[in-house]
Amino acid sequence: MGASGAIPEAEGGWKKVVAPSALAFADTYPMPQALTPDGIQEVVSAFAAAARRACQAGFRVLEIHAAHGYLIHEFLSPLSNRREDDYGGSFENRTRLCREIVAAVRSEWPNELPLFLRISATDWIDGAWDIQQSVKLAGQLKQMGVDLIDCSSGGNVPHAKISVGPGYQVAFAERIRREAKIMTGAVGMITSPVQAEHIIRTEQADAVIMAREFLRDP
Repeated sequence: MGASGAIPEAEGGWKKVVAPSALAFADTYPMPQALTPDGIQEVVSAFAAAARRACQAGFRVLEIHAAHGYLIHEFLSPLSNRREDDYGGSFENRTRLCREIVAAVRSEWPNELPLFLRISATDWIDGAWDIQQSVKLAGQLKQMGVDLIDCSSGGNVPHAKISVGPGYQVAFAERIRREAKIMTGAVGMITSPVQAEHIIRTEQADAVIMAREFLRDP
């Protein structure tokens, strides 16, 4: 893990940091600028352009990263989104950017190719983004052409208390799969073939998505 906090621009850090609202992640992090409506549309257009480039480059599966405190997650969560316009406040408004990005990406991505979307199913804090809202959003995204929800969690605030253990996020994939009727991927401390096979066999998820264990033991 690298050091936390701001990286100076001279060392490759960002010149300008943007967010839904001018709220820093923590005291040692840079203060972002709240995105303007024009800035939001630039972001949506950039996602569409990225999808077009990915297709031209030969990729055949695309995943939108809407988890872990990245921009889309920041808009979803009331902890980081304090806006008072059409992109803040209600569930409908906080999810608007996500839905606009999905629509823009899907318009550039061939219908026959799968589109995944990664979410943080919960912020692990009461009164914040949670599994109930994730289920509701997943159902909407299915109607818009998202094929699979990659179910992670957390990452939007530094003080969340997360009970980490083997398969600790699998229940999110199972619930979203069951209630939103969409395919899901399970992630997080899944380290053995037996464990992965059990998740698929018991219909807790449609896929197991692994990264660190492949780095440890390719």
